[in-house]
Amino acid sequence: MSPKPHSISLSQSLKKEKKYSGGGVLGDVYGMAILPKELELEKEAAHPKFELRFQLPDLSQPLRDFSRTREVREFLSGALAGAMTKAVLAPLETIRTRMVVGVGSRHISGSFLEVIEKQGWQGLWAGNAVNMLRIIPTQAIEFGTFECVKRAMTSTQEKWKQGESPKVQIGPVTLNFSISWISPVAVAGAAAGVVSTLVCHPLEVLKDRLTVSPEAYPSLSIAISKIYKEGGIAACYSGLSPTLIGMLPYSTCYYFMYEKVKKSYCRAKNKESLNRPEMLLVGALAGFTASTISFPLEVARKRLMVGALQGKCPPHMAAALSEVIREEGLRGLYRGWGASCLKVMPSSGITWMFYEAWKDILLVQRHTL
Repeated sequence: MSPKPHSISLSQSLKKEKKYSGGGVLGDVYGMAILPKELELEKEAAHPKFELRFQLPDLSQPLRDFSRTREVREFLSGALAGAMTKAVLAPLETIRTRMVVGVGSRHISGSFLEVIEKQGWQGLWAGNAVNMLRIIPTQAIEFGTFECVKRAMTSTQEKWKQGESPKVQIGPVTLNFSISWISPVAVAGAAAGVVSTLVCHPLEVLKDRLTVSPEAYPSLSIAISKIYKEGGIAACYSGLSPTLIGMLPYSTCYYFMYEKVKKSYCRAKNKESLNRPEMLLVGALAGFTASTISFPLEVARKRLMVGALQGKCPPHMAAALSEVIREEGLRGLYRGWGASCLKVMPSSGITWMFYEAWKDILLVQRHTL
């Protein structure tokens, strides 16, 4: 008797289980649904895992290349030179500012004693924190701008000498433009003073307020808050026009004198460069000359900047100059000149000495890397 069609033997069911052992089995003893492995993989692939990856560009090499450029090392040399000089000569800067604006004694020794009696020895370094913050970017920008503009002007002059100068044809007449009569050093010095003043003038305002009125401005944060309340951002640039007017002749003469005296001395002594003591002396001479020429403008500038504190600020620089002459005579235009030279001469000499030294170190290191 043959078995019924719907009967399945145990051996046949085991064979089927072995045949589909590679797939998935769903169901119970009485019903099974078998899924091949390929369908399971397709189901997993339909819902992939979400991954978000960021790959930042490698800036280490561009930064290293940028730090090795001549311009960056010249900026850094100026910053280091300025910081080291101001740390040593801060007391002279305090006395000079007080005498120029007419605060306290008219004599250097008397002004020193007044500051020490009222504020102690630390009073000689009043405003030095902001002065250091001011001098580092100022000297970096000044020296860096000077070197860049001087190279650019010299290169332009050389190209124009080789026949690349611009020409204008007006009928039969040809006009040749020449800049050979312009001193690259003078132009670079003027540019250095103007650029550094535009960038760092707010720090100069802070320094003067902290130095002249320490009672009203006992700290840097209070000074910033009061100045901002007085006139906002514009108050930080009070006296900018007279500052630029005074800075232009000073900066031009300062850099021009140093470069010309250095080249003339080296030519006379048949030398390639100055030694450190000679840099100190030539830098001091450049600072003395520039300060003497521009000192009346410095007096007027200080009078304008500090006049607001006393409630009698002249309307412009010409009025400030006439006010000084009317009150103190022509000698008033050079009031505090001795203290200024006492500060400017060592400051200029030391700054140039440190700048040339750092530039030699950093530029030689640049070539060896």
